[in-house]
Amino acid sequence: MQEKPKVSVTRTRRDSAANEFSFTAESIPNGGLKDVRAKAWNLFTKFSMPITNDEAWRRTDLRLLPASDFRIPKEGAFEDLPVVPELLLQPLTGEQHGGQITLLPGGSRVELDPDLVSKGVIFTDILTAEREHPELLNRLIGTVVKPEDGKFAALASALAQNGVLLYVPKNVKVETPLHSVLWGPGVDLAHFSHLIVYVEDGASVTYVHEAASPNETGHAMHAGIVEIYVGKDANLRFVELQSWGRHVWNFSHERARVERGGNLDWIFGAVGSRLTKNFSDLDLAGEGAQGRMSGFYFTDGTQHLDHDTQQNHLAPHTTSDLLFKGALKGKSRSVWQGMIYVAPGAQKTDGYQANRNLVLDDQARADSIPGLEILADDVRCTHGATVGKLEKEPLFYLKSRGIPQADAEQLVVEGFFDPIMQRIPFEGVRERFQQAIKDKLSR
Repeated sequence: MQEKPKVSVTRTRRDSAANEFSFTAESIPNGGLKDVRAKAWNLFTKFSMPITNDEAWRRTDLRLLPASDFRIPKEGAFEDLPVVPELLLQPLTGEQHGGQITLLPGGSRVELDPDLVSKGVIFTDILTAEREHPELLNRLIGTVVKPEDGKFAALASALAQNGVLLYVPKNVKVETPLHSVLWGPGVDLAHFSHLIVYVEDGASVTYVHEAASPNETGHAMHAGIVEIYVGKDANLRFVELQSWGRHVWNFSHERARVERGGNLDWIFGAVGSRLTKNFSDLDLAGEGAQGRMSGFYFTDGTQHLDHDTQQNHLAPHTTSDLLFKGALKGKSRSVWQGMIYVAPGAQKTDGYQANRNLVLDDQARADSIPGLEILADDVRCTHGATVGKLEKEPLFYLKSRGIPQADAEQLVVEGFFDPIMQRIPFEGVRERFQQAIKDKLSR
């Protein structure tokens, strides 16, 4: 097993970056992670703000980011902000939750089935984990996503005042899904989150996480980290929904590491935010590891969503399967840049990636950049990307049967997304995506 080699690239910075943040070292939360956070803060101060000269940021410009305006919510700030809509707290993957965490500005609420507690399952917020499970948290944090991964990774590592620790012990099967909601209302607020999901050998769990906020006037920001570890012969279904308000600048670094015989089914949905830059890496580190990544996004207005995915095959007989599909309206823009990497010696790799885009308005734009980097000689890797407009023939056929234009467009768009819907085994998640399609088309 070989890790992907690090490449150091020196670039000349020729364009101007966004304003720098006004946070200081005094912003670092107190607690058992003080040293970890201080190290991350030191790295953050050394990183420059990303600019379009940087390859990963070439198509996402941060010069309008009002970085110096953002402030951190005070403890209990949620009491004076819009409350969490009841819809976000409803089960999406079954009739009930095995546990639910609501992350609020300056606070959190945690519920967990006592039966799961008796089996050793830990599902709690980060600040509680610092007090009650310090040794476990210190052992796990920063092992999958590191502060060195970028400026926003370092920032979130240093300042995350909200987050989740999910730990499933060896061979424990969690039958009822777990659910968390990160609720981030407020103008000029910066929300930081850190999710750690650790599934021991032979264990299994389904976990749904949603980040959301209302649409408000002004600006807000979120920077987050998601660290996932799937042990030997373990199974994780992870559903991740992004429903930020249209004023939110959203940045996230996410990585999953899957060991021998492990399986990860990772489902993304993104319909919100003003701008999103998301890094999602899948490291298939053990022989026979499998990972599937299914992405849904729909942009309108002037939204800008940029997803950067990496499928790293680091061991033999590993399988990855990525399908991202998106639709665009108005003057919005999507960027998807993907890479399948096969390490030396990772023979019998089977890697697939595809990105399909449906452009519904002339001023919308989709950039789709697939890639392969293969350093083994006995593999099967394929990729593809398409960007197209709404076809006239299906619309004409439907309208000729008496279906109104708006309904006909909705049917065609729903048909376009059907391959993604079929990869989602949860009716509640499919219904949420279908409602998003209706809402976007009705604007």
